[in-house]
Amino acid sequence: MSRTESPLATGRVVLIGVFMTALVTSQLTASKLLMFQLPFSIPVTGSSLVMPGAALAYALTFFASDCYSELYGRNAAQTMVNVGFGMTLLMLALVWTTIKAPIAPFSGVGQAEFSRVLWSSANIVAGSLLAYIVSQNWDVYVFHAIRRRTDSKYLWLRNIASTATSQAIDTVIFVSVAFYVAPTYLGVGSAYELSMVASLIVGQYVLKLAIAFADTPFVYGTVAYFRR
Repeated sequence: MSRTESPLATGRVVLIGVFMTALVTSQLTASKLLMFQLPFSIPVTGSSLVMPGAALAYALTFFASDCYSELYGRNAAQTMVNVGFGMTLLMLALVWTTIKAPIAPFSGVGQAEFSRVLWSSANIVAGSLLAYIVSQNWDVYVFHAIRRRTDSKYLWLRNIASTATSQAIDTVIFVSVAFYVAPTYLGVGSAYELSMVASLIVGQYVLKLAIAFADTPFVYGTVAYFRR
C-alpha cells in the first residue's frame, strides 16, 4: 500500500472484491447438492445436512456486506448490493453467450459438459436471483436499523441479527422457488418432495447460522484493520 493510500480506501476495494467473487461463485455452484454428516441428530434433517453448493460461497457475501456497511454506511452498502445484482445478470449473460458460441471440434471440453457445469437450470437462477435481491437488501436494512438504535455500539449484535434473519429469508426463498415453486407451477426444473425441501431449508440455514456466529470475530478484526 502506498503512503498516500488510506486503509479505508484499500478496504473498499478488498471488500467489494470479496463480495463479488463470492456472489459469482455461489451462482456457479448452486446446482450441486452437498451432504455433510453430523455426529448428532437434529429435527427434519436427522444426522445429515443437505444443502445447495452455493451455501458455502454465499455465506461469505454477508460477511463482506456487514463489514462494508459498518465501514462505509448504508447507502454505499445498498449500492454494492444492487450493483452485485447487475453483475450477476451480466455473468449469466456472458456464460450463456459462451455456451451458445460454436465449439471447436478439437476442444478438450465438450459442449454438453461445459453447459452442464457452468449453466444452472432456470429454476435455480430464478430462485437465487429473487432470494439475493430480497435478503441482501434486508441485511443492510436490519444492520443499520440496529446500529441507529444502539448508537453504533454492539457490532456483534447487528452482525449476527442482520445475517441470521437475512439468511433465513434467503434460504426459504431460494429453496422454495428453485426446488418446488418453479418446477411445480412454472414447469422448469425438477420438483422435490416437500420433506426434501424442508430438509434443504433446515440444512442450509443451520450451516449459515453457524457461520454468522463464527465470523463475528473476523468482522471485528476486518473493521478494526481498515479503520486503523
